Order: sequence, then C-alpha cells, then structure tokens
Amino acid sequence: MTPADRHLWKRFWAIASPYWRQDERLKAWGLLALLVILLLGQTRFAVLFNEQTGEFTSALAAHDEQRFWDSIKYCLGLLVMAVPIFALHYFVRDTLGIHWRRWLTHRFLDSYFSHRNFYELNANASIDNPDQRVAEDINTFTQRSLYFLLIFIGSALQLVAFSTVLWSISRELVYFLMLYATAGTFITIFVFGKRLMNLNFQQLRREADFRFGLVRIRENAESIALYRGEGQEQQQVRKRFAAAFKNFKRLVRAQFGLNFFQYAYSLLTIVMPSAIIASDVLSGELEVGRAVQAAGAFAAVLAAFSLIIENFESLSRFAAGIDRLDTLARFLPGHPGCPPRRSSGIVSVDANHLTLENLTLQTPNCERTLLHNLSIKVPRGDHLMIVGKSGSGKSSLLRAIAGLWYNGSGTIYRPAPNNILFLPQQPYMLLGTLRSQLLYPHNGHAVADAQLLKVLEQVNLPDLASRFGGFDAEADWSKVLSVGEQQRLAFARILIVKPRYAVLDEATSALDSANEDALYKLLLTLDTTLVSVAHRPAILKYHRQVLALNGEGGWQNSRAEDFRFAPNEDD
Repeated sequence: MTPADRHLWKRFWAIASPYWRQDERLKAWGLLALLVILLLGQTRFAVLFNEQTGEFTSALAAHDEQRFWDSIKYCLGLLVMAVPIFALHYFVRDTLGIHWRRWLTHRFLDSYFSHRNFYELNANASIDNPDQRVAEDINTFTQRSLYFLLIFIGSALQLVAFSTVLWSISRELVYFLMLYATAGTFITIFVFGKRLMNLNFQQLRREADFRFGLVRIRENAESIALYRGEGQEQQQVRKRFAAAFKNFKRLVRAQFGLNFFQYAYSLLTIVMPSAIIASDVLSGELEVGRAVQAAGAFAAVLAAFSLIIENFESLSRFAAGIDRLDTLARFLPGHPGCPPRRSSGIVSVDANHLTLENLTLQTPNCERTLLHNLSIKVPRGDHLMIVGKSGSGKSSLLRAIAGLWYNGSGTIYRPAPNNILFLPQQPYMLLGTLRSQLLYPHNGHAVADAQLLKVLEQVNLPDLASRFGGFDAEADWSKVLSVGEQQRLAFARILIVKPRYAVLDEATSALDSANEDALYKLLLTLDTTLVSVAHRPAILKYHRQVLALNGEGGWQNSRAEDFRFAPNEDD
C-alpha cells in the first residue's frame, strides 16, 4: 500500500468509523451481519447454479434426456429459493445505506451550524460548495462505501467457493488466473490511477461551481434584470461550464485508455479458459459440461481477483468524494483531524449590558486598523447611534458585537443570544410560513394569532396575513414582499421577542420618513435598548449617545444633544 493509499484509507476511516462505534452501532452491525448471511446464501446458490449449468450441458452433449430434465427441475427449485434472498439483499443494503446517510448528515449538520461555522465557511476559499458536499457527497459516500464493502465481502466468499471448484477441474487455470489478475491490477493502479482520481476530484468541484452559479442567478434574478446584467452573467456561467467541459474532456481521454485496457482484459478471459483446457476436452478426459463449469468458475474467481480493475472508475470518483468530505470535516469541530479553534483576539463575555473595553478592530489580513482602543458603555435605555462614512468600520463593529469578527483585541460584554436581536439592512426571509417569519429566530414561542395581527398593524402591515391566506400560508417571502415590507416585518420580530438590546444596521434604509419615525417611536415604548447604525439625522432624536467613527481608527463618543452631523455626511 502506497503512502497515498494509506492517507486515503485514514481519511475514509475518520469519516466512516463513528457510525459503527456510536449510538446506532447495534442497528448498523445487525444489518451488516444480515447482509453477510445473505451474501453467503447468494454465493452458495451461485456455486449450485454453475454446477447445474455444467450438468445439463453434459446431459445435452450425452443425449441423456432424463439427466437433462432432472437438472432443469433442480435449477427451477434453486431459483424459487434464490430470488427472495437476492431481493432481500438489496432491500437490507439500501435500508442500511439510508440510515447511515441520515446519521452522518445529522453529524455534519450539527457541526455545520454549531458556533456559526456556516458563516465562517464563506471566508474559507479552500472549501467550495459546502451545501453540495453535505447534500450529495454524503449520500454518495454512504452508498458507495456499502457497495464496495459488500462486493469485497462477496468477492472473498466467491473466491473461496469457486477456487475449490476450479482447483478440482484444472490447476493450470488457477495458476494462470492468479498471474493474470495480479498483472492487470498492477497496470490499472500504477498506469491509470493517480491521474484519473485527480480528474474526478476536479470534475466534482467544477460541476458544483457551475451549479452554484446558476443558483445565484435564480436567487438574484430581479437585481440582475434591473441592471440588465444577463450578458455578463451568461458569460460567467458559460466560463464555469467551459471549465467543467475542459476537465471532462481530459477525463474522457483518461477513461478511454482505462476502458481500452479493461475491455481487452475482460474479453481475453472468454478465450483463455477454453484454450487452456481444450486438450483435456478434446482427448475425452474432461466432459463438455465440466469445461463449461470450469469457465464459469474461472470467470467468478477472476471477477473476485479483478475487483479493482473492474471498479476502478467508480473507485476513483469515490476517492474524490472522500477527499471533499474530509476537507469539510477537518474544518468542522467534533470531527477527527479538525484543528483547534482559533483563539479569538477579541474576548466575549456574557453580561446583562453591552460594554466595549479597549476594543481594537483590524481587517482579516491585519493590514488596516478599523478601530483603535474603543471603550464605550451602553447601559439599559441609553440608546446608541453609530455614524461614520462608508468603510469606517461600522458594520465590522456590529459583527464584533455579534461575535462574528475576531481580528483585533479587547473585551466585549454583551447579553446572551436570546436577549439581543440583530436587524441587518437586508432582512433575512426564511423558507416557511408567515408565522415562522414573524417568530424567527425563536419559532418555539407560542403566540396567538390575535397578537400577531396586532403586531402587523403596529408596523403598518395590517393586511399582510389576509393578503396571503393567513399565518400558515407559505411563500417565497423575499420575492413577494418589497424590501420596505421585509424591513417592517423584521421590526415586528422585535415587538414579539422584546429583547434587551436591538442592533439595527440601517434597518430602515428602504422606508420613508413617516414609517421610520413610527417604528422608532414604537421601539421606544419597549424595554429594549437600541444600537443603530444610520446616517439619517432624523433618527438622532431617538438616541441618547452617538459614536462617530472617522475611518482611520479614531472615534468620538458624545451625547446625542451635543452631536452635529457634518455637511453632506453620508454612509
């Protein structure tokens, strides 16, 4: 086994083994044991069918009618018993496969969503299309793992069963077979192996990139149409497809060489057994039926020996899928090989208030300091407005408060997640009902319809529920609601949750002044402290202090009544 093979095996074992050692191990091993028993039955029936094939062939050659029909009746009896075993084998295999996929998918999803890893993955260029890896690669991994495991076990049983038959008929065939299979396996691995595996890995990645490009166009169809950007989008999609096409052409050429060898290798096996034992048959030492039986046994044993040769294309794609899953697993905590989580330069502490102490924010590459040594307290009820020109670090500061920005130093005291709610400029509309939109992200709360209707009236969306058929109606809300309606719906979430702190990142940018004023007045009636990033002077009156960022790391904190906007200042 080469170092590359050992490395691939370690990666496979790290992903596969937990299912067979943890909570579902009894079910997994029980189903696998049943599969092995069924494989034993299949192998036994295969030997018997091969034996009877030789028997009725000899009967035909000897013109022995009674012997022929006895053999046929025996074959039919075998068939009645064998069919349920073969059918049950596939049923049990697929059942085990789907249970393994469910368990492994849940394991990856738990890690994917813990500590907001799904967010950090966006900044990791080495992990493309994590959604495709979870949705498709896990399914391929479990199904292919079981397939190769079972054909390996089946081949081992087949090898033992048919080698005995073949040895009793012709030892020369056994010696030739071992030499032939060894040479074929060596050529397949060392001549075609590495290049084909690499091309399959690249093909999976390029196909995923092409699909991802099409998904982004569908998700941003309106913006692209308004910009008349379809020409450029088409060019980018065609470029991604061209990359997939170019790699696939290389894959086809590499596969052509492998197919050429595989077919020549397999077709020779039709001729070679007969040629080797022809003298025994022609001399009368061996019945024609025994020759047929020998040919069948030879094919079965060769198939067992040639496992890698016959399945190399599938193995190469399987190896590429293992590599993609392993790369994702190494990023997610709870998986073997995952590096220790980076210790944050910014320390976060749970508290009942929001306080920033000696906070310094830097860009991810540490080439620029966005904020230097910021210290500010935001007591309950002391609403804060954050202002500054574009690129001054306002959004980065909010990410640090949310625990999404690590680069820098200092300490952030903030309430627990269920006591602080963030409203971005573009509200997130999840797939689901209108009720789930209003209760997001705390869908476990039970809120009466009457209260939800009252909240919608307060945010100036009184007919929203009736327009779509009630709170349990489902729609693509990001498409059917305007940005202004989405922003008002996001404010409704604050009214329902009533968090201690609400952080608004230009959350009223799509609203007119009247709606903006009405919503801020409404928030002031709650026991919720506001932290607003905004550039409109009109909402200054709803805050008690202002944090102004100058874009060069400097900052100034002042009382709202003392703050004055600079002329033409915007965001």
